[in-house]
Amino acid sequence: MNNLFKHFPLKGGYKINEVIKNIKNRRAVRFFSNQKVDDAIIKEILEAGNFAPTGANKQPWRFVVIKDEEVRKKMTLNAKPIYKQFIENADANFKAARQEIDKAIEDSIYYNAPVLIFVIGKKQLSYVNDCSMVCGNMMLAARSLDIGSCWLGFGTMGINDEIAALLELGQDEEIFGPIAFGYPKEGFPPAPDKKPVQVKWI
Repeated sequence: MNNLFKHFPLKGGYKINEVIKNIKNRRAVRFFSNQKVDDAIIKEILEAGNFAPTGANKQPWRFVVIKDEEVRKKMTLNAKPIYKQFIENADANFKAARQEIDKAIEDSIYYNAPVLIFVIGKKQLSYVNDCSMVCGNMMLAARSLDIGSCWLGFGTMGINDEIAALLELGQDEEIFGPIAFGYPKEGFPPAPDKKPVQVKWI
């Protein structure tokens, strides 16, 4: 059995189900192939996001899907100076890790991803929790469809006034993600080491 599940208690005839396997097999993918993602798959991923839990059923989110390569390149150009400044001020370990990525791919902001999805949350009630769970749902759905994904920590650096207008971003809204989606260029990365579960039972 995959060592991902070696610490999972298999007692009483319990079997690992596909949902748990999918959760443990999800990986951040930063290198995408040139294969296009069919719109039907993108819609399935969006639908999974739309089924996320939400406080008082407010569903304070909407989506913007970017497939236009020129728009992505423009966002990368916007983000690069901010990104470089951020890296210059980062600690040595983080800087070294990012340098490896920068050497491997020209677009180290959006990773040349064929699909970017912005989850845009309206600032109300539990929108931070709600929209974060939307993102989680989408990344898990993507993995189940053999699509790689990565929450882009630097993704909002490329949002200037022009891109904000394109997103129709309101003052009462906040971006979650964006998330990159696409077919992995070199398969899904191996599992990183995880700390043992830290728990107090009462």
